[in-house]
Amino acid sequence: MTIEVVDAPAKGRYEARAGEVLAGFMTYQVTGKIVAFTHTEVSPEFEGQGVGKAIARRVMDDARAAGRTVVPICPFLAGWLERHQEYADMVVTDHRRVK
Repeated sequence: MTIEVVDAPAKGRYEARAGEVLAGFMTYQVTGKIVAFTHTEVSPEFEGQGVGKAIARRVMDDARAAGRTVVPICPFLAGWLERHQEYADMVVTDHRRVK
């Protein structure tokens, strides 16, 4: 199965697709150079197949390329980031300190 992850800015989310089927998505809000990822959802038939991981890597790579600071409100992304310290330099861990 090939999963393609694309940004759908009009919907405020990244979408993971298996062909024409929506396999999952991650919602976000952008304010200046800060992007807050708020929710991740994977369709039940695609759970355990790496869809969430594919979305997480894509959103973080895109945020890095855009020079953005990331606020991981979504518990899934926050947990994924704990295991992927290569992104630690761009992640806000204390939401009270976002500027």
